[in-house]
Formats: sequence, structure tokens, C-alpha cells
Amino acid sequence: MRKRPLLLVATLTTGLLTALPATGASAAPSKLAGDFNGDGYRDVAVSAQCAQVGSQSCAGAVIVLYGSSSGLSASRKAVITQNSTGVPGTAESGDLFGSSLAAADLDRDGYSDLVVGASGETVGTNVSVGSGTVLWGSKSGLSGGKGLPQPSGLAQYGGYSWGAAAADFDGDGDVDVTLTGQNHTHLYQGPFTRTGGPLSHQRVGEVGTTYDVIAGDLSGDGAAERVYPMLVDGDPGGTVLTYRWTGTSYKFGELAQADGLHGSIADINRDGYGDLVLGDSSDPDADKPGGHKGGQITVWYGGPTGPDPAQKPTVIHQDSTDVPGSGETGDSFGSALSTGDINGDGYADVVVGAPGEDIDKAKDAGSVTVLFGSASGLKTSGAKSYTQDTAGVPGSAETGDRFGSAVDLTDVTKDGRADLTVGVDGENGTGGVWTLRGSATGLSTSGAQGITAVGVSVKGYYFGMVIAQ
Repeated sequence: MRKRPLLLVATLTTGLLTALPATGASAAPSKLAGDFNGDGYRDVAVSAQCAQVGSQSCAGAVIVLYGSSSGLSASRKAVITQNSTGVPGTAESGDLFGSSLAAADLDRDGYSDLVVGASGETVGTNVSVGSGTVLWGSKSGLSGGKGLPQPSGLAQYGGYSWGAAAADFDGDGDVDVTLTGQNHTHLYQGPFTRTGGPLSHQRVGEVGTTYDVIAGDLSGDGAAERVYPMLVDGDPGGTVLTYRWTGTSYKFGELAQADGLHGSIADINRDGYGDLVLGDSSDPDADKPGGHKGGQITVWYGGPTGPDPAQKPTVIHQDSTDVPGSGETGDSFGSALSTGDINGDGYADVVVGAPGEDIDKAKDAGSVTVLFGSASGLKTSGAKSYTQDTAGVPGSAETGDRFGSAVDLTDVTKDGRADLTVGVDGENGTGGVWTLRGSATGLSTSGAQGITAVGVSVKGYYFGMVIAQ
């Protein structure tokens, strides 16, 4: 079957590439997280963390695709680097600007801002310690920025800011930010100002080896929990720490039986509590006997104090009843996750990336699987899988494409249904993102698009590896 042509992102320069869409002169900004220009349509920020900027290899860039009633389009975009006007710092080799992304309105002006991690940033004589930057939203989109205060005591090659999340962690109405990397996690407390940055900032304490953080309200109290998947000596599957606001202070908890290094939070069973979805994408082996061949996900259901560590979570993999495919070594099912209401029924659904999935003879071509929420929790009935060989999806499944390297469910069309953006970080050796629209019956391939990094100088599998949540 003849495939639709792909859309191309223009060649990367050191600044914004196109005139950005703006809100009307008299329109108030939408106050929606992820709506960087305040026009009422949520936007999608994608990392090209190993983009070459000028002569600087792997300096990194962020590509913003602006939402509209017709979805995302390569013609409505901006490309931002550390050489863009008003952005702190300078694009340097190995900075990896865009290695983490998180969207929220930090300064309470109604326009969403974007937190950008640069986990390879060298600060002074400290090589590759990592740093964080806030890019400010405005009626013309993201413009200018402010560097986040650099914590003391960061080790060289520490990779600080590999993980980023933004939410109201203490229920005071102001959005806070956390950045993580190896054994360091730091809290930046809101409100933020464009001149002064965060109200305050502090180290959260020793949390072990962690490269990610997941944020969402698991206890229904209006204060988002922070969840840290971490590696632990003596526990090959790792463990998962939770950090909850009690009303007067933060309290650590542990889901000792939980495994996984990636996750997302949303209310899957519509009981008023967010549920934690974890991806454990690694294959079992002698050192890690748990998990499932090809990878699995687990759902830990929230409650008044967050997930009960004693509960029996829902476990789903490609050998579960009604789930397409089968668990095979190296599938990496669960290495990317996102949650959102695709069909508008009020229950959060889950999209699972398996970038290592082989499609016929195409090794690591990749796939994504959609699982639907219900009153009884996440279900496998009605599950659907999509690849680049699915009818209506642009392109074709090829070795090394890694379709599903990142996934994001965001309603970019303002129709009340989440649309899917899929990272394909190996497409043509440089990467890209694919989009599918949400509908009352699930994802639709009608109008599906492929937006590639052709013309952007990217080294290796990087564009489409990270999409802002």
C-alpha cells in the first residue's frame, strides 16, 4: 500500500525558525499546561537533544509543535537552542539541551512555560554535571528563559536534570519543579518570577540512583506526589519511592514490590485518585528474575494516602489476554508510557511504547499499544497496537526506526480527546515524531502525520526520544 508522504522540519539554526502563532490581541491566555502561546490549544515540545548547533555536536535543541483544530503541523513550529535570543547559556558540544522536558505555568501569567534539562551541561570546571532552564511562554510562544539555580555538591559527569517534573507538590496553588540525576533530586518551589526564578530551592535528600521522576496526585488532596524509580544494590528490579505532602511536611514512602524505571500518573478507574503506571521494560535474567520477557507494565491504584504497598497491582504484557503481539526478548515494552483520555469517556487510557519490537524482518522497528481505562481499572479488552505498517500510518516499519521511543497523550485539537504523539527516534537515522488523533472509538489513523528531522543535523537516535509530559 502506498504510504502518505512525511512532513519535514526545516534545517536547524540557532534561533526560532518561523513566526510563532499568537493569541488574539484581546484574548486572555488559556492557563492550560502545555499551551505555550495561550491560544487554547495545547502544544507539544519534542527534544532533539543531540542536535548539532553551528559546529557544536550534541548541543541539543527543543522543537515546539503548536496545536490547532487540525492537529499538529510542521508549519506551526519553533526551534529553540541555547543560542536562541534570551535563552541562558551557550550551545556547546555535549550539553544535551532537551534531555528532559516538563510543561507548566510557573509564573502564573496564563501561558505555559517549559522546563528544559541539559544533562550534559558543563558548569565552570565541573564537566557534564547538568543544568536546568525555564523557557517562558507568551502570546507569541516560548521566548527567552531563566536558568534554574545550580545545586551545590554536584559531581562531574553527574547527569543532573536527566529527570524533570512540574506540578503543585504542596497544594499551595503554585507550581513547583523538581530535577533529578543519579543520586540527587532538587526541589524548586513556586511561584516563579522571570527575574528571580523560584521562590526557594533545596535538596530533597538521598534517594539512591535515579534518572527519572514521575509526578501526579495519587492521594486526591490536590498536592501532586513525586515518584522516584531507583536502582538499589541487592534488588535487581529496583524499588520505587514516593514523596507525599501531608499538609505540614513531606513524607517518604516505598513501593518495595514495584519495579520499573518509567511511569505516568492518571485516574484510570475514575475514583478521584491518580493511579501510577510503571514500565518495567527489561527482560528477566539471572540477576533480575522478576518481570516478563519483552517487558511489562504494572498499575498501582491510588488512595487517600497514595497507592497501598500491599495491594496486588494490575500486570499487563504482550502475552496478556487480548493484548496484540507476544513478549519477545528485547521488545522493551514499557520503556515509554503516557496516560490520557483518548475516547472522551472520562477514564484515563494508557499508551505503551515498545521501540524494540520486531516487525517481520525489520528489527527494532517498534510499536505502541493502547490500553483503555474502566471502572474496574486498566483492561486488556479492546487493546490495539500500531506500527508504521498499520494502515493509514505514514512511512513503513524499518530496522532501527524505534517507533514508540517516546509517547505523549495530549489533546492538541481541543475536542476533549487526547491525541497521540509518538517518538520515532531512529527514523532515517535521525528521528522524528508521528501523530494520531483521538476519537470516540479510540485512536484514528485518519489524518495521521509523520514529522521527521530530515534537514536537522542530529547525531544518532535522538530526535523523538523525549516529549514533554
